Amino acid sequence: MKRIYLAIVILSLFLPGCKKDNNPKLSGTITIDNIFYGSGPYYAFGFSVTTGRKVSTLNDPLDVISIMADADINNNVRKIYFATFSLNDSFYRFGQYADSATAILAFKSLTSFPDPPWIQTGDSVRANQIWLFRTSKDKYAKIRVMKTVAEKRNKPYAECTFEWVYQPGGSQTFPGK
Repeated sequence: MKRIYLAIVILSLFLPGCKKDNNPKLSGTITIDNIFYGSGPYYAFGFSVTTGRKVSTLNDPLDVISIMADADINNNVRKIYFATFSLNDSFYRFGQYADSATAILAFKSLTSFPDPPWIQTGDSVRANQIWLFRTSKDKYAKIRVMKTVAEKRNKPYAECTFEWVYQPGGSQTFPGK
């Protein structure tokens, strides 16, 4: 009988800690890269704008930002770019800034924007840029690129660290900081 009570006490202590947080994150900082996993089909981990988490790109999920490398025949990286599987052209480079302090200030000041000329991929991603992203359901995120890595390894390698804010309500207005 004591064992049953002990088992119940132990389970009651651990079960509440096992709950999964299903609430989407609306802002944060993340690093994504173009490393492929699996043995076929291959997949990478991209950033899901709508959940605020890294997710597999297997089966082309909507609204997941991936970082890609454009390389020459010798695997020298010429540029890196954002890509996504979406029903819309999804990217717009809002600005390129000379240093991180200026980019941070511009990112914090970006509270609204008019409808820009969206493009399919985020071309030539570099540090101190601000990008706008449009989801397949016309919801928006702003992205401040903090750091990029583009180098020749066994394969062309791309990595991007960025800060983001997601506006799940569908308006083109972000909360001010």
